[in-house]
Amino acid sequence: MAGAVEAGRSERSVRAISADRLARPRPVYCVWELTLSCDLACRHCGSRAGKARPDELTTAECLDVVGQLAEVGVQDVALIGGEAYLREDWVDIARAIVVAKMTCRMVTGARNLDARRVALAEDAGLANISVSIDGAMGTMATHDAQRGRGSFEAATQAMERIGRSRVRLAANTQINRRSLPELEAIAALVVGLGARAWQVQLTVPMGRAADRAGELVLEPYQLLDLFPRLAALQRDVLRPAGVQLAPANNIGYFGPFESEIRLGGQSGVHWKGCPAGAYALGIEADGSLKGCPSLPSASYVGGNLRQQRLAELLENEPLLRLASRTVDDLWGFCRTCYYADVCRGGCSWTAHTTLGRPGNNPFCHHRALELAGQGLRERLVVVERAPGVPFDHGRLELIVEPIPHAG
Repeated sequence: MAGAVEAGRSERSVRAISADRLARPRPVYCVWELTLSCDLACRHCGSRAGKARPDELTTAECLDVVGQLAEVGVQDVALIGGEAYLREDWVDIARAIVVAKMTCRMVTGARNLDARRVALAEDAGLANISVSIDGAMGTMATHDAQRGRGSFEAATQAMERIGRSRVRLAANTQINRRSLPELEAIAALVVGLGARAWQVQLTVPMGRAADRAGELVLEPYQLLDLFPRLAALQRDVLRPAGVQLAPANNIGYFGPFESEIRLGGQSGVHWKGCPAGAYALGIEADGSLKGCPSLPSASYVGGNLRQQRLAELLENEPLLRLASRTVDDLWGFCRTCYYADVCRGGCSWTAHTTLGRPGNNPFCHHRALELAGQGLRERLVVVERAPGVPFDHGRLELIVEPIPHAG
């Protein structure tokens, strides 16, 4: 489920992030992969979920991790997978999170999120369940082509069940070459099913999506089409219906619609840099710790909660602190950008899985606009294939070329 890591993030945790920037950073939001076992085989899954990891945390170890999260001040925990509900003890873990006075959420493909499991989530005190929707009613083939035959029907039925419960319903969508043409229809579906929040993020070339980069991943210049449409949906569809648009960390940056699409659409709200390790954490099912759950494990695991306490790792592990990156760590276009000191290269996950290292992110609206003003655009070509393991990536190369004239 890597990639749907921010769906349903609470306004409280976002406000805390903003306030904490005036003091010493601390994590307030954690995305926890309970298991890599999954009942889907999504074509864009960054973790290549399917089989459980060989040495996943025991129930006792998970309950200890809950205590460690509360100890360091985490406020919001999102349970993901794979598929979190495939662990028999997921309800016990969720309930422990709630008892520890942290908000508990779940992000799910919902293939088998039946009425019993929804009732268990409700009883455990889950605040939010976010269901992945990558195609719209009437064009459900787009969703099923990415997540498996019958997955659209299962997901929408699960959303209806959640909507009848006390658990807040949210949705999340991967924006890629398949889903982009249906964005307005997906938004209408999300509103129609009663979701209170809709998280959107770009599909990045990691895991199975890396195997299909040419089929799924947007070209950077397609952001020129995407952002005006997101702003229009925020203004005309989502906000009037009371649905919160929650752009992920790879949606941005600093274009003319930045404030419109950011949380709540408040004037002056803008991207403030990668929060990995400073305000966000990711835990893998075997206890491995990363500053962000989506980051490629080989390069960013900063310890394991079986060997060290979370408080100690947060204090001493430099791999977790991507948010400390400075302008001197940037390269390419991002190094000379007007917003470099604030943005610091955008989403580390997106940049690293695309170009092989963070600090230069071609998926930037401001960047696409600047280049278009010069009659140029950027296009990506695959130069190195992914090896085929969880959270892996290949490498793409940027080609800067003149914008073709319409025939």
